[in-house]
Amino acid sequence: MVKKKSFGSLIRESRIKNGFGQRELATKIGVAASYLNDIEKEKRSAPKQIVIKKISKLLKINIDTLNDLAGISKGNVAPDIGEYIENNPMIVSLIRSIKENNLDEEQIEKIENSLNKNNNKALIIAAGLGSRLKKHTENLPKCMLDFGGKTLLQRQLDSYKKCGIKDISLIRGYKKEKINYKGIKYFENTDYKNNNILNSIFYAEKVINGNIIISYSDILFDSSVVERALDTDHDISVVVDIDWRGYYVGRKDHPISEAENVIFNSNNEVEKIGKINTGKEEVHGEFIGMIKLSNRGTEIFKEHFHRLKKIYWNKPFQRAKIFQKAYLTDFIQELVDIGIKVHCVIIESGWKEIDTVEDYKKAIAGFNKKFTKS
Repeated sequence: MVKKKSFGSLIRESRIKNGFGQRELATKIGVAASYLNDIEKEKRSAPKQIVIKKISKLLKINIDTLNDLAGISKGNVAPDIGEYIENNPMIVSLIRSIKENNLDEEQIEKIENSLNKNNNKALIIAAGLGSRLKKHTENLPKCMLDFGGKTLLQRQLDSYKKCGIKDISLIRGYKKEKINYKGIKYFENTDYKNNNILNSIFYAEKVINGNIIISYSDILFDSSVVERALDTDHDISVVVDIDWRGYYVGRKDHPISEAENVIFNSNNEVEKIGKINTGKEEVHGEFIGMIKLSNRGTEIFKEHFHRLKKIYWNKPFQRAKIFQKAYLTDFIQELVDIGIKVHCVIIESGWKEIDTVEDYKKAIAGFNKKFTKS
């Protein structure tokens, strides 16, 4: 983990990034410019909670991150936590029980995961052109192709809802007006022609917190795959199919060399991920395009993305020619390379990728009965 910024330095960096002058931002959040200047230079501690909320909204900073840094600046607990304890004094008993039982970090994390388990959400990345599907995506995004009377996206939504996930967000780009289902939060990737999956994800950074599954929009998957992802308590987990090779038999337009493969160790932790040369190394499985993050995992995910973006923007990054064109697997490999554990959720089939015309025709011709029942 890299060292966290201070409250003041984060405000200054985010203010500049979002194009606000110091006086302009001060006016919008209702403080004097001199007061904001003192905060940025760390001559004053963080402001009141109402001001922190305004800053979070205007500068698009995660509110939990801001509150944590505000607490540090005041030499106290995060102000939102202090406020909650003040309004709910019974919580003190729970905190005291944790203290008296001397729970370690792992035990506290298990309690946190247990509390968050029923508050899961999903984010679908659906901004791409889908050009390899040719005429099928001339007027439709890939996720709007029909499969047995339902679109690919509808089938994804069904699988998520079967697992109790109702909080669903989607990143649109190409032909965005064609995706308009009710009950979904929409985010717009305005530069989808020039970026790739990794950068597309962060157009929806606002919802990347808590327990969240992030998935590609061009995969058909059964609800059992989602259940397996939800069962993991690890901070960062990728879903890996170990029964993957048969799917590439006779697959000409998307050969095995283009698979996003995974090599993992005896603890099911990723060692290598991406377009690995299958002829030279023993590949254990294929990444299906689904990742699960815990609340702590989302903070790791966001922190390192912004750190790497600052370093590699317009520069080569992992297998990508420039950072903007990076795949999610490039980012995961970077996390592994710097020592962050990424867990593999192991599955055996139960999904299909729809990347080419050949994939689409095969999927329709041999449409799995378990999908038609959904």
